Amino acid sequence: MKVFILFVLALAGLTVGNDLGAEPSLDKTMRPGKIAAKPLFRDPIYDGAADPVVIWNRRERKWFMLYTNRRANLKDTKGVEWVHGTRIGIAKSTDEGASWKYKGVADISYGSPDFTHWAPDVVYHAGTYHMYLTIVPGIFKDWNATRDIVHLTSKDLFKWKYESTLKLASDRVIDASVMRLPNGSWRMWYNNERDKKSIYYADSPDLYQWEDRGKALGERGEGPKVFRWKDKYWMIVDVWKGLAFYSSDDLVNWTRQQQNVLETPGTGIDDKVIGGHADVQVSGDRAFLFYFTHPGRQGPQAKADGYEQRRSSIQVAELEYNDGVISCDRDRPTHIRLRPTNGKD
Repeated sequence: MKVFILFVLALAGLTVGNDLGAEPSLDKTMRPGKIAAKPLFRDPIYDGAADPVVIWNRRERKWFMLYTNRRANLKDTKGVEWVHGTRIGIAKSTDEGASWKYKGVADISYGSPDFTHWAPDVVYHAGTYHMYLTIVPGIFKDWNATRDIVHLTSKDLFKWKYESTLKLASDRVIDASVMRLPNGSWRMWYNNERDKKSIYYADSPDLYQWEDRGKALGERGEGPKVFRWKDKYWMIVDVWKGLAFYSSDDLVNWTRQQQNVLETPGTGIDDKVIGGHADVQVSGDRAFLFYFTHPGRQGPQAKADGYEQRRSSIQVAELEYNDGVISCDRDRPTHIRLRPTNGKD
C-alpha cells in the first residue's frame, strides 16, 4: 500500500520523505494553505476596520487580529469626528489566517468613554501581552488634538490593564511598532507628528521603562512596522502612496528601496486603490502583509466624503523577495498558512 501511495504522489509531481506523514515539497509556483478571502475582513459594526495587527492567542490557540475601527457608517458627523470615538476591534481566525470573524472590542478601561483608540501594536513576553496604543482624548472635528501612546497589559487579548503613558518626543505621537532586540531589550518606532511626521524611536529594557532616542527616519510617513525576514531587518512606512520599505542590518541605519509596495491599485474586490498602514506576519520562510484600503476612494468620487469613501477593508498579500527587493502581487490569490513562532507571537 505504501508503494502505491508513493507511486501516486510521484505521478502528481510531489516527493515525500521517509515518513508518509511528512509534508510534501512544493514547486516554487505553489504555496501551501487556504486561499485568503478578499477582502479578508470588514468590520460588521462600523465598517471602518484599519491598522491591523495580527498575533497568536496562546490561550485559545487561534490567530487574533486587533484593529482600529473608524465609524465609517455614522451619519451627521462633522469633519473627522467619524475617525474618533472608536474602540479597538477584535477578529479571530480558525483557519490559519484565511478568513476572520468579528469577536467584539477590546476591554480597555482608560480615560473617558469618548476617548479615541488608534493603531494598536501587541507583543507577547513572559506570559503577558503588551499593547502600545495611540490615545486621543476625545472626539474632534479636525486633526489638531494631542495624542499619546499608552502601555496596556493582558493575559487573554480581551481585557486590558493600563500601565503607563509613555514620555516620548512630543505631545502628538502615534502608531507604535515594538520589536525585541538581539540583546534582549526592546525598541519602539513611532510617528512624531510635531516633527513633520518623522519616524522616531525609543528603547526599553523591560517593556515598562522607555527612553526616547530621537529620530530614526527623517522622511514623512506613519504606521511604521519593523520585522525580520531574509536575514535582514525591514521597516515599512505608510507614505500615502503605498508603503515604503527600508532595510537595515543594525536597526539604526536604514536604506529605502526604490519601489513602493501597494502603490499600484489592484483588481480584486475592495482592492482597487493604494494600500495603507500594514502589519507583517513572518511564518517560516514566508511573510504576509496585512493592510487596509479605502475602496471608495477611486474614480470621479474619490475625494467625496461619504460612507463609500470612509469605509475600509482589511486585505492580505504574500511578500516576495528577489535580489534584495521586496514586492507583492496583490492580484494573485494568497495561499496563507500562519504558524505560531517563538518570537513576537
